[in-house]
Amino acid sequence: MRAREFWATWKEQSRKLKREIYALYLAYRDPRVPWYAKLFTACLVGYAFSPVDLIPDFIPVLGYLDDLVIIPVGVALAIKMIPQPVMLDCREKAHLALQDKPVNWIAGGVIVLFWLIIIAIVITFIFRRLK
Repeated sequence: MRAREFWATWKEQSRKLKREIYALYLAYRDPRVPWYAKLFTACLVGYAFSPVDLIPDFIPVLGYLDDLVIIPVGVALAIKMIPQPVMLDCREKAHLALQDKPVNWIAGGVIVLFWLIIIAIVITFIFRRLK
């Protein structure tokens, strides 16, 4: 029972983070946001939505470090830079936009295919070097 509660909490926190990142994306486009906050937020959102990570996810433990530490800390910093009324508006828009949104399996498939190609290239390179 405890494991089920843990995963439910984990999923909810993950959904909240996704909603916050989308709200930051919307805030980035708002003219009421200062330029330095726009710059930081654009970099953070681009990194969060990018299929390429600073530390690839297939590296044990360290691979999820960016997802567990870098992105949440970046979100917290970006939220502090953006005026509160703007964030409130953007959070509401993000909540409405993400409500009942279907999962994009095509985008997920493209990302998985991308990583499989990268892994195949690396393995091919290694085997050619070993010969």
